[in-house]
Amino acid sequence: MSGLVLKLAPKERVLINGAVIENGDRRGRLSIVTPNANILRLRDAIHPEEATTPVRRVCYAAQLVLSGDSDAEETRLTLLRRIEELSQVFKDPDSRAALAEATDAVVADHHYRCLKALRTLLPREERLMALAAR
Repeated sequence: MSGLVLKLAPKERVLINGAVIENGDRRGRLSIVTPNANILRLRDAIHPEEATTPVRRVCYAAQLVLSGDSDAEETRLTLLRRIEELSQVFKDPDSRAALAEATDAVVADHHYRCLKALRTLLPREERLMALAAR
């Protein structure tokens, strides 16, 4: 059996295709065998009030597709535009690779993969924002 395996801490919550699932009192393990299921660990979720920077806003937009609050087809162009805007700032090879991965994921309707790639930019964005604040 292949697919995604989620290892959950006690009481950890995960959103799967719009349903919030909470683990029990012990560590748990779920095997997701349905391809293209929308999955989001709630501990990794960005809350609306936290979407205050360019990368966080793009992550939040991708997250809304995963949660079922935005339509993937309607959000595609917006996500691609925002990723393109980020490419004007993040010019190092690692960031470029992450942005290319995010773009490919949006085109392929793999929004979790997009979110995962974009989240790698969050520490870089924090450093850039700290430098700009000096």
